Amino acid sequence: MKRNFDQLAECMKALGHPIRLQIVEGLIKDECNVSEIQHKLKLPQSTISQHLRILKNADIITNRREGNKVCYKVLDHWVKEIIKESQNE
Repeated sequence: MKRNFDQLAECMKALGHPIRLQIVEGLIKDECNVSEIQHKLKLPQSTISQHLRILKNADIITNRREGNKVCYKVLDHWVKEIIKESQNE
């Protein structure tokens, strides 16, 4: 997916928070729902939901319904590469 500078800036802005980076890193490893993310990060559900909304609005993550749960995963391949590269250093 080729991005123009405005799209790239919005993506970077969405990634510009440590909690969102942790969420993205976790979702790259394993898609999961809000409760699982909340348990791993030990943050309130409302905080997790706010960060997920920002990532979803930036088209970084997507979700699917699984019964009464909503599971999230990283959609953006460019973001996956950035996170993977940062872990290799």
